[in-house]
Amino acid sequence: MPLFPAPLRALFSPTTAASSTSALPPPRRPPLAGALLFLSLGAVAGCALSTRRVPFLRAISSARMESTSTTVPSIVVYVTVPNREAGKKLSASIISEKLAACVNIVPGIESVYWWEGKVQTDAEELLIIKTRESLLNALTEHVKANHEYDVPEVIALPISGGNLKYLEWLKDSTREK
Repeated sequence: MPLFPAPLRALFSPTTAASSTSALPPPRRPPLAGALLFLSLGAVAGCALSTRRVPFLRAISSARMESTSTTVPSIVVYVTVPNREAGKKLSASIISEKLAACVNIVPGIESVYWWEGKVQTDAEELLIIKTRESLLNALTEHVKANHEYDVPEVIALPISGGNLKYLEWLKDSTREK
């Protein structure tokens, strides 16, 4: 049984014979794009696939967060903003409300998306928000109430493990609900 579904297999398959006859080397993915792809696959598709096909991984990944009472189930949330000022303002309000322990502001994101019947392209910044899983609904409502967009991006990925001291700090730096 293949590790990846058919649409993803093409990303990891070797180049075809037709493309290998070219004098040019095969194109390389930029390191950041590859890292984001890896994180997305590992956190979203990869975990679901691997725990279904390899049951012992489910026990290992859940044990990392649940084996200690000093942490809580935690998530990373992605939110895009139109510019630096909007990102700083939203980040400060999220931290002030103790809805997250930390917000990273990543500049230089270019988003391509479907909106109002056509393809749109915009320069944006990405907020990477670390918080408790139990705060996702409150965080989502806060973003919707304080964001410039009609439909702001709020997507969450689970944290299955990490530096215990950091995860304890995340718990201690956020409110319970």
